Amino acid sequence: MKLRRGALRAALALALLPLLTPAGAVEPISLGLAIAGAAASALTGFISYPRLYCYFRECCLQRNDQRAAAALQDTLDKRLFGQHLVSKVVVKAVRGFLNNTNAKKPLALSLHGWTGTGKNFVSKIVAESIYKKGLQSKYVHQFVATLHFPHAHSINLYKDQLQSWIRGNVSICPRSLFIFDEMDKMHAGLIDSIKPFLDYYELLDGVSYRQAIFIFLSNAGAEKITEVALDFWRNGRTREDIQLTDIQNALSVSVFNNKNSGFWHSTLIDKNLIDYFIPFLPLEYKHVKMCVRVEIESRGYTVDEDILTRIADEMTYFPREERIYSDKGCKTVDAKLDYYYD
Repeated sequence: MKLRRGALRAALALALLPLLTPAGAVEPISLGLAIAGAAASALTGFISYPRLYCYFRECCLQRNDQRAAAALQDTLDKRLFGQHLVSKVVVKAVRGFLNNTNAKKPLALSLHGWTGTGKNFVSKIVAESIYKKGLQSKYVHQFVATLHFPHAHSINLYKDQLQSWIRGNVSICPRSLFIFDEMDKMHAGLIDSIKPFLDYYELLDGVSYRQAIFIFLSNAGAEKITEVALDFWRNGRTREDIQLTDIQNALSVSVFNNKNSGFWHSTLIDKNLIDYFIPFLPLEYKHVKMCVRVEIESRGYTVDEDILTRIADEMTYFPREERIYSDKGCKTVDAKLDYYYD
């Protein structure tokens, strides 16, 4: 920052020079040209310095790897509840990938679980940890199946458009982030069009995709995740006892064989191009209360324990007998707070 301040001081000093110089001491035209030239030189040096240029304009690879991983870890620790597997796997996967200067393929994460368990939130935090503007960054690209690929009869067109979009954006920024939401609603076969970009190729038509990140979000596999969680609960074991090895293989098989999923018999799974299938466990009553508390505090209100408990109690829970898990996770917390506070 010293260089930035020094350059600005130099430009400012030159701009004020006429006010500090006795009249007639310097020929006006020559002085004007000198001021303009010196100021331009100072500002050009200032702008051309990469780190300072990126201070004012968004750049590809804007945050260094350590800062991105630290920001990701910190936010997940403070804002994500009941998802010990997610926090552990996402942070390790992203940190390891960002620190790897010789990655053999792009990073591909597939997030699975019921609505309201945190999939969109985590993808948003990953984006914000890498780029300051997060989802608004020009290097972060989000696709929603029902919005961007609505018609089954247009799959071939969508495939061409998707390939062109990914190729063009990675050519501009190798560390592009692509998020595919509603994979469970995507037409089967469409996602296979990006298979070459996720594979172990050094270059494709002169472009390397090895620094890119792909994140897929889906409700598919949520039943299998709940099944494992319930088995642990009924056997007297805590959800924190669940390890990725207890569920990842069964989850990938479940998603692969789900005819109502965009991953149905997908080559991305068949060729092992998805690095991690990450399960989002269904949220319990205590986690819903945590979500409510954080949302109240984020709005600047004093936490009213009575309102907090009332909101959590209004949620519906399953299975019908045990009533352990919120069927909407924390998804409707925001709307319920509007009723009580605004």
